[in-house]
Amino acid sequence: MGSPVLTIKNISKSYGGKGRAAKVLDDISLDIYEEFISILGPSGCGKTTLLRIIAGVEKPDSGTIESHIGNLKIGFVFQFPTLLPWLTVLDNVALPLRAEGVPREKAREKARRYLGLVGLSGFEDFYPHELSGGMKQRVNLARALAIEPNMLLMDEPFSNLDPLTAENLRSEVLDMWLSGVTTVRAVIMVTHNVDEAVSMSDRIVILTPRPARIARIVTIDIPRPRNRRSEEFNKLVDMVYEYVS
Repeated sequence: MGSPVLTIKNISKSYGGKGRAAKVLDDISLDIYEEFISILGPSGCGKTTLLRIIAGVEKPDSGTIESHIGNLKIGFVFQFPTLLPWLTVLDNVALPLRAEGVPREKAREKARRYLGLVGLSGFEDFYPHELSGGMKQRVNLARALAIEPNMLLMDEPFSNLDPLTAENLRSEVLDMWLSGVTTVRAVIMVTHNVDEAVSMSDRIVILTPRPARIARIVTIDIPRPRNRRSEEFNKLVDMVYEYVS
C-alpha cells in the first residue's frame, strides 16, 4: 500500500467529569494510506468524535495524529449542509478561501471551478434556500474541495438525501477521487450504511460499542465499478453486517 498519509496512534477520548465521565474512544490506532476508508459502528460509539479529532476540531485525551506529508490540509463534508443563508452559492464556496487570505477574485474563480466539478455551473448566484437538499450538499462538497485538501473527511454525507440523489452523489464523489481531478489523496467517511461502505471503500474500519475500539478492518478488493448484484458483493455486505452486529 506504500507509505501512510496519516497515522492515528493510541487515541483515547472521554467526555464529562466529576464521577460522570464517559469514555468514547479507547486506544484507537490506524494507518491511513492513499485510499477510501469507511468507519462503521453502533450509534453513539464515537465515529464522529474520531473524525473531528482527525480534523483537529477536537483534542484527544491521549494519543497523537501524525501526518506523513508536508502541509496536511483537510476538507470536511458535514452531515447537514452548513451554508450561510445570506451568501450566494459562489460566496459560500469561496468563504474558506477568503478566510485563508486568498484575494476575492481568485477565491471566486476557484469556487466557480469546484462548483463546475460538482455539477453546479449556472447556480453561482443562487441562495441556499433556492436549492434542493442534494444541491446544497453539492455546494458543501465544493466548499470542502475548494481549499484543495489532500485529505477529505465526510460525516454521513449522503444520509439525509433521497435514495436516487444519494446514489448519484456517491458515484460522483468516487469518480472525482479515482480520476485524480481533485487534490484529495485519502478519504475517510463515517457511515451507518453497510452497502454504501462496501460499494465505495478500499477498507472498512468497524468500531465496537462505546468505548470504541477497532473490532475489525475489512479489505474490499472487488474491482471498481462494483456490481451490487454480484454474489461476491453480497457476501461482503453480509459479512460486514455480521461484524457490526
